[in-house]
Amino acid sequence: MTLRLVTNLELLRLKTLARWYARGLPPDVTWEDLLQEALTRILVGKREVPDGVAIVAFVAGVMRSLRSEHWQRIERVMARDRLRGDRRSTGPHRETELVDSAPGPDRAVMAQQELAAIRNLFADDAAALIVLDGLARGLTAEEIRLTAGFSETEYGSARKRMRRVLLREGLTCAPK
Repeated sequence: MTLRLVTNLELLRLKTLARWYARGLPPDVTWEDLLQEALTRILVGKREVPDGVAIVAFVAGVMRSLRSEHWQRIERVMARDRLRGDRRSTGPHRETELVDSAPGPDRAVMAQQELAAIRNLFADDAAALIVLDGLARGLTAEEIRLTAGFSETEYGSARKRMRRVLLREGLTCAPK
């Protein structure tokens, strides 16, 4: 049995947002965890979608709250550890291992190859390439529009064409 809470396109948007909200979180908290927990809270009734609110916006808000809750828990644990350390001794604090969540060279190369393959899909669409380059540089939609001199309609049309091509090619962020 399948619950049709969101369309495939909405699910693609939610997966993208989940990846965004999971950035900077420890490696044991994945974007899949954020999305699953948000949807679970909605399904079991802990969070109810208000009338007139788009499901993507609502689920994004739940994921944002989950990320915030996670960081608050981490801060409470760190404060408790500091307090315990202060009570035990006045000596040097234990060393903390810093974890670099940046991708290694192999993942960076794979990402560059995938981005090149995606750029090839849009080789004949100059507007799509401009949007893609802006997204790759981390620009917002408004920044891309202003930089490229696109109207809202031109930008929206380019994004729709890009979505259609990506869906046609099976690039839907679905696990393989």
